[in-house]
Amino acid sequence: MLRAILIVVAGLFVSANAFAAGVVKEGQVMASRILGKNVEFTLYLPPGYGSDERRYPVIYLMHGGGDGKNQDWYRYGNANLIFDKLIESGEVPPFIAVTPEGRRDEENKFNTYYMNDADGKYLWQDMFVKEFIPHVEGSFPVIAGKKSRGILGLSMGGYAAMAYALKYPDLFAGAAALSAAFRTDQQIVAMDQAGYDRRYGKAWGEGLSGTDRLNQPYYANSVLDLVDKTPPDAIRKTELFIDCGSSDSFFVGNAELTVKLQKLGVPHRFMAREGGHDWTYWRSGLPEATRFIGKLLHQ
Repeated sequence: MLRAILIVVAGLFVSANAFAAGVVKEGQVMASRILGKNVEFTLYLPPGYGSDERRYPVIYLMHGGGDGKNQDWYRYGNANLIFDKLIESGEVPPFIAVTPEGRRDEENKFNTYYMNDADGKYLWQDMFVKEFIPHVEGSFPVIAGKKSRGILGLSMGGYAAMAYALKYPDLFAGAAALSAAFRTDQQIVAMDQAGYDRRYGKAWGEGLSGTDRLNQPYYANSVLDLVDKTPPDAIRKTELFIDCGSSDSFFVGNAELTVKLQKLGVPHRFMAREGGHDWTYWRSGLPEATRFIGKLLHQ
């Protein structure tokens, strides 16, 4: 009899632990009028989702550039496992995470950098702010409003997280960037032509060389310039977290940003760890970045 009871209890324990896992849903789509196409996204739903009528805070999880895709955080970054563990331990509240597709098409000849193109033909930033966030808040049990929104990204996505925090100080409670793709003016000028065109050709102007790259679209979107133009009180509206590896080519830009913030008297968190620009670094950094954002989110 005792053995039977123990077996039942053990079975219930295993079932409970097996149930305590979030769900990742790839292939979600939103029809965008601004872009004139469907925008794909990946959704993370926390453990216990759907078991009651509760609403959740949301983290917008931005992927990297180059060959980066909306599924990468889960396929290579183990984001769902990290989120599950943090939620289970009570370090962060249960939340929904949404990763929109940042590529303009399958070929992805030109990165979007999550910005509007200089010629006004492809307006990714407008789509995100005017369509995507409202779509998420209207389609899922998400708590609307700044206090329950966070944004977290790596590389190109980290760039977007900081850029949006500066451009839209009333949009997110917190912004976290891992290995954010911040290039100084000198680095932009020195880039090879093919590398520049792929990354910034559409955003700032294709075929530009030398100091011609430092044009109006560049200064309107460069995080290292935006921080100088944004009133400190506006910057303080969003809690900022910056983490970059000491061997990362973007370390100089990240260090420059934190120096600028310090001079402005803007509280923020800056982490410099050993490591480069890769998934080993991002997987190791995601837990702390998520803790930072999670503790800010209202339930």
